[in-house]
Amino acid sequence: MSGLPEPGPGEVRWLAAYDAQLRGASETGQAPSSVDGPVIRIEFANRGMVSYRSLAGLEDGEVDALIARQRDFFAAKGQAVEWKYRGHDVPVDLPDRLRAAGFVPEDQETVLVADSIDIADRLRGRESVAGVTLRPVHDRASIERIAAMESVVWDQDWSWLTDDLVQRQAAGQIEIYVAEVAGEVVSAAWAVYKKGTDFTGLWGGSTLAEWRGRGIYKALVAIRAARAVDLGYQYLYVDASDDSSPILQRLGFVAVTTTTPYVHTPA
Repeated sequence: MSGLPEPGPGEVRWLAAYDAQLRGASETGQAPSSVDGPVIRIEFANRGMVSYRSLAGLEDGEVDALIARQRDFFAAKGQAVEWKYRGHDVPVDLPDRLRAAGFVPEDQETVLVADSIDIADRLRGRESVAGVTLRPVHDRASIERIAAMESVVWDQDWSWLTDDLVQRQAAGQIEIYVAEVAGEVVSAAWAVYKKGTDFTGLWGGSTLAEWRGRGIYKALVAIRAARAVDLGYQYLYVDASDDSSPILQRLGFVAVTTTTPYVHTPA
């Protein structure tokens, strides 16, 4: 499974819940979608996405035709499309088939899962950092400052994040937390509550370079884990970069699979 060790009983339980609850229809959110066999085509504002729970049982030719139809559906609209591939998906040569159809892989991330109460217990007392104000935010001005901080961290224009977070917060999908020092936003993170599932997703967590290594990231995890327990969400999950994955695994998260966006961009 993409270089991960063979899963134990706990990982099998988490992976089964992840596949059943977080894939397919649950990824559509409020976006328009349509069904093509085992896959769901999701039409987000900036690009399409293909989601599914399993392609098991399809013949090789059927898989290739399915891939081509999704590519062509969005190309006809002039849109790029992301095929959201997980490392335990079948057929095992699916990445090769996606590449052959013109899809290009972006950065691989590791899917980490943990029991909310376990992480909350492990991090109890770690919800604060000396000299840093950690608080929930609800106003647009604070969210604009978060987007500006993200732009600095990633050296890209992340101003689009403001409207994205404002809209999702207004829909009751997320809670946003900020870390400030002397009024400056130095880090931010948000919890994504997957309604109708047992999962809370942990997103964000980017921190200005000069404030890393001081426990801010862990404090934001601790706050969101405790909140997930209060709200009755059994599991936490993260699509973790290579930078955050080791930190989270030391905190008790377990790698269950990987996720890689394969993207086709029309000429």
